[in-house]
Amino acid sequence: MIADIGPPLVLMTFGLVLWLAVTATVSGVSIQAIGAILFATGVIWLVVELLQGRTPRRGARIVEEQPVYRERRFRR
Repeated sequence: MIADIGPPLVLMTFGLVLWLAVTATVSGVSIQAIGAILFATGVIWLVVELLQGRTPRRGARIVEEQPVYRERRFRR
């Protein structure tokens, strides 16, 4: 099973940009702290996704079903 790592990587990238590259200031809000929080959240999310992708699901079965064919009758 493949882990879905795209969204955590995007969150980590956005968090790093806010944390390290943005120098703008907003009164009462630390943009760098928000970036650090977003980055940490992305790291935790990525670890959870990778761990879930490694462990097999219990009771998961592959079921193969044959396609159903129906004959059509045409009126003449």
